[in-house]
Amino acid sequence: MEETIIETLPTQPGVYLMKDDKGAVLYVGKAKNLKARVKQYFAKNPDSRAMIPFLTAKVRSIDTIVTFSEKEALLLENTLIKKHKPKYNALLKDDKTYISLIVTTKDRWPMAKLVRHKDLNRNEGKAFGPYTNGLAAREALELISTIFPLRECSNRELYSRKRPCLLYHIKRCIAPCANMCSKEEYDTVVRQCLAFLQGKNQEILKELKEEMQEASDALNFEKAGRIYKTILHIERILEEKNSSVYSKETSLDAFGMLEKEQFTFILKLIFREGKLVDSESYRFSSIASSVVETFESFLLQHYENQTEKPKEILIPFILEHHKEMEEILGSSLHFPQKGSKKQILDLAIQNTKAEFETQRLREESQEELLLEMQEMFSLANFPARIDCFDTSNINQSDPVASMVVYIDGKKDNRLSRLYKTTATDDYNAFKEVLNRRYIKAKQENTLPDLIIMDGGKGQLNIALKVLQELEIATVDVIALTKEDARHDKGLTKERVCLVDREVTIPHQSALLFFLQNIRDEAHRRAIEFHRKRRKQRLIKSALDDIAGIGPAKRTILLKHFGSVERIRSASMEELLSVKGISEQNAKVIYTRFHESD
Repeated sequence: MEETIIETLPTQPGVYLMKDDKGAVLYVGKAKNLKARVKQYFAKNPDSRAMIPFLTAKVRSIDTIVTFSEKEALLLENTLIKKHKPKYNALLKDDKTYISLIVTTKDRWPMAKLVRHKDLNRNEGKAFGPYTNGLAAREALELISTIFPLRECSNRELYSRKRPCLLYHIKRCIAPCANMCSKEEYDTVVRQCLAFLQGKNQEILKELKEEMQEASDALNFEKAGRIYKTILHIERILEEKNSSVYSKETSLDAFGMLEKEQFTFILKLIFREGKLVDSESYRFSSIASSVVETFESFLLQHYENQTEKPKEILIPFILEHHKEMEEILGSSLHFPQKGSKKQILDLAIQNTKAEFETQRLREESQEELLLEMQEMFSLANFPARIDCFDTSNINQSDPVASMVVYIDGKKDNRLSRLYKTTATDDYNAFKEVLNRRYIKAKQENTLPDLIIMDGGKGQLNIALKVLQELEIATVDVIALTKEDARHDKGLTKERVCLVDREVTIPHQSALLFFLQNIRDEAHRRAIEFHRKRRKQRLIKSALDDIAGIGPAKRTILLKHFGSVERIRSASMEELLSVKGISEQNAKVIYTRFHESD
């Protein structure tokens, strides 16, 4: 980067974008004085951050955007990071892939359910989250379902059912479908569920105890018993989460942060009503920004779409733009030096160190597993990137294939792919897909270290032939065959076909389980994609030829009834009840499916 170019940069506050020779944005930063800040990167003795030399070596141009204030620069930087996804910035996972829990308060009979954040309709009810961890979201829903007996059935099932289902008999639903409860009783449970999710546990307990006493006085012992079980559930949860360090009024988030080698690790402890209720961790690598800059950027991204922000956030150091950050987030940022909140912060920092060490040890274990694989199969490459392929078709219809990708032993959904194929047999389908994948991979320089084929010697030879024709000599190939083509983990013998021999993997070894996971994931994705294509074809053949029913109305009908078979068996009254379906539409649909009756 020429010094004369840097000298022309403005001295006002704003945002700078560092770009490579192709114009791709490598890094986005903010500054009080743009010229002075950028100069620091190219000084003879830049700061000690490890990634700075790697960044500056690639920078060929720098764009700047001047802003009125540092606060405006903070907001613009956050927007540009999400837009360009620069390699050397800390970037949170796209929250559209997160899961939210919603209580559908707009329904007559609300229910709790999980939805992808990208599909969340806030007009539908009260949302909580998003959860960055799918397992945590499912556990939250399971807990809610156990404590608060709300319905779990769809609207169609709710209004068509005449008798209560099994959930009623095991005390997990109070069966509004069969009029086993009043609207007032059901709304009370909904209100208590919402209060629980908002952390108002003491209020719920007080209300439940009063309800239990009223039910007992009225000799309604069944209802009193149900309420008592709910109280026990909540009290047990509170006891598990309790700690004497915190006051009952404490509702906050506390952060720890650790920078080690090329990694930056952030952990959040979540406290509500003085109780530790959850934790979340985030890890970034190859970040060029300073610790303070990274943390400010993280906070802006993290809380941007949060539905429930804490009033107070405990942070592990004072921020450069402390006041501006508080204004943007709408929360108080506090770096405590003593008292109970200092203890909370210390706990967050301790957890950060412990979690970082746990993940490091787990990764070392994964590396040992990959090294074992390389040694056992005599691979030329360390299998840092693995591509695994499988195909699926039934009766030679709707043939598809899948490719799952594992990076450093971990599944990477962003790189995995699904393919439609024209070939109806495995060999030709594999040949077609492998050609498509690796012609492109050669151009993009994204070749894997190892290819795993689901199958035996025949599938192995297909892959080797494709690579030979494409003049690719740097990729290892193996084929994995399960006894009798069964797909039940850990219970069968496995044969690995190599170029010159076959290897039987020791039963119940870690390597066996790892390879089964990879192959079974490819198999699962191929099967699911095939079912989806087949279902789409059947839907198209059943509904496409009906006059006046286009794609939009097909979607409406399928969402309402759930399947073509239910549309086929629907009465005129049921068809007319669908919003968006006219009387003429209903007559045409009904006639089409009943013309031969």
